[in-house]
Amino acid sequence: MKTSDDIKIAVNTQFLSERSEPSAHRYAFAYTIEITNCGDQSVTLLNRHWHITDDNNRVEEVRGDGVVGQQPVIHPGQTFHYTSGAIIGTEIGTMHGSYEMLGADGERFKANIPPFLLSPPHTIH
Repeated sequence: MKTSDDIKIAVNTQFLSERSEPSAHRYAFAYTIEITNCGDQSVTLLNRHWHITDDNNRVEEVRGDGVVGQQPVIHPGQTFHYTSGAIIGTEIGTMHGSYEMLGADGERFKANIPPFLLSPPHTIH
C-alpha cells in the first residue's frame, strides 16, 4: 500500500496523574491528534494501527476501525482532531503507527504517524 505525504499529523500528549497508579505500574496518558489534509481530494480515515512501547520494550499493537468511533471524511485543507488515551506499564514510553485512508479516487493509502513520547512532565527527555 502506498504512503502519502499529503496527510500531515501532529500530536500533543498529556500525562494523567489522576488516572495513574505508579505502585501498580499503571501510567495513563491522553493524546490529541490533528490530521490535516494537504492534498487536493477528500479522504476517509478507515483504520488505525498503533505500536505502543513502554520503557521495558514491551510492545502492544492496536488495530481497529476509524478513530474514537468515527471514520471521518477530511476535505482538502481541513483538519480533523480527536483525543484518546493509552495506559503503559512504565513512566516513559513511545507510540507510532499509521492510518489507512481512502481517497475520493478510490485508492487506499497509508498516512504514517511519527513516533511521539509518552512521559510525565517531571521526567527528563
